[in-house]
Amino acid sequence: MRPKVEFLSRETIERILSEAYDLLDDPGVRVHSERALRLLADHGADVDLAAQVAHIPADLAQRAVETAPSSFHLYDGAGQPVVHYGGDDIQFDPGSAAIEILDHGATQSREPVTADCVRFLQLADGLDALDAVATSIVCADVPQEMADWYRLYLVLLYTGKPVVTGAFAVETWSVMKDLLVAVTGSEEALAAQPRAVFDVCPSPPLLWSEITCENLMDCAQYRVPAELVSMPLTGATGPATLLGAVVQHAAECLSGVTIHQLVNPGAPIVWGGSPAAFDMRAGTTPMGAIETMMIDCSYAEVGKHLGLPTHAYLGMSDAKIVDAQCGFESGIGAILAALAGINMISGPGMLDFESCFSLEKLVIDAEIVGMAKRIATGMVERETPLGLEIIRQVGHAGNFLATSHTRHWFREELFIPSPVVDRDFRRGWEAKGSLTTTERAHRRVAEIVAAYEPLNLPDEVVSELEAIAQRVAQSAGLDHLPER
Repeated sequence: MRPKVEFLSRETIERILSEAYDLLDDPGVRVHSERALRLLADHGADVDLAAQVAHIPADLAQRAVETAPSSFHLYDGAGQPVVHYGGDDIQFDPGSAAIEILDHGATQSREPVTADCVRFLQLADGLDALDAVATSIVCADVPQEMADWYRLYLVLLYTGKPVVTGAFAVETWSVMKDLLVAVTGSEEALAAQPRAVFDVCPSPPLLWSEITCENLMDCAQYRVPAELVSMPLTGATGPATLLGAVVQHAAECLSGVTIHQLVNPGAPIVWGGSPAAFDMRAGTTPMGAIETMMIDCSYAEVGKHLGLPTHAYLGMSDAKIVDAQCGFESGIGAILAALAGINMISGPGMLDFESCFSLEKLVIDAEIVGMAKRIATGMVERETPLGLEIIRQVGHAGNFLATSHTRHWFREELFIPSPVVDRDFRRGWEAKGSLTTTERAHRRVAEIVAAYEPLNLPDEVVSELEAIAQRVAQSAGLDHLPER
């Protein structure tokens, strides 16, 4: 039996969706894209072009949900389907997009540069617990107008894992698509074996900016998977009640599914988000708050009820350094997400309200991910009878260590952590330097980065990636790309 966590009854889910469909019509959704407004109008929505508001009929949104696929795969650089969005399959990727990085031993963060992003990618590539990577670090040594595609450019040079990414502008989405085409071979190949999923974020409450709406429609047009990231803040940009926030989340995601599927029915789309329980004391958006996690798991239940793939930002912390708060917030989030069966869980490595990245945290989080995946597997009936024969065989002598049964099963049953996790006796811990968890994580970062093996990309692919990057960088006023 696979263990599961559920927060909502079927009746509550249906009430959430009923209210969400009502919101699509009244007050409707504000859409800052004439292209999207006209598309909605052509398919039966009541559109006020002057006010930029679309009143979307429930049946139009319901038909869109029906045409959206219930599952799809992301592929690695070798063309293998390694991430499955659908059902209760769970995968983890680092959070994004950090504008700060925390060096080991520091209490103050700093702006990251290209070399930091490369080191992160070398590390993430070597962490087997991570099923995908993300464009997690925004490099401060390039112009802001090229920050989004530049991250993807580095990812494609340094790892073959699937990518969770996103564009910061209307124009740069096409640059990012061209980079992905360079490594997949053609637009048709990219659609058939997508390497990346693009986050697209409605603005709460019930609004689509021109940038995100155009990105959403471009994803649909080229059948590049889109990941909806609705983010109501309780009591600030959404209702103060947790269920009220889930209702708003559902309405915003339904509007996105509708626009997306009208462009290209059957294109892959994900029911995701990054809401938060707004902290009234400090005016912050705590991703480590238990209520944030409850909203995430609940909206994922709504998405699963609709038969859509799911995503959430969990497994992160609001702590400023890698400390006890960092550990318990990240651990609780990752475990809950795994038990909720959320398909893609973004968060490892992230601190400080999704704004800061730590390589040491990423390594520690990889251990948490391993444990989360193990608990999601549940109690497995490895053999029949369950234990009768081996217990009789050993009898009162009690030495199970000497049996072939133990040698056969212990690696199957146990998650074996790396040396980052201390399970030694005190004298053993002292003999190895009495290191803290963060110090052990720092050593593991260095070991993995030192062992990194460059991708064996064909020369023509590297040349095409570099040509795209150089051309677009020059248009942004950068004559030479930073040293990697």
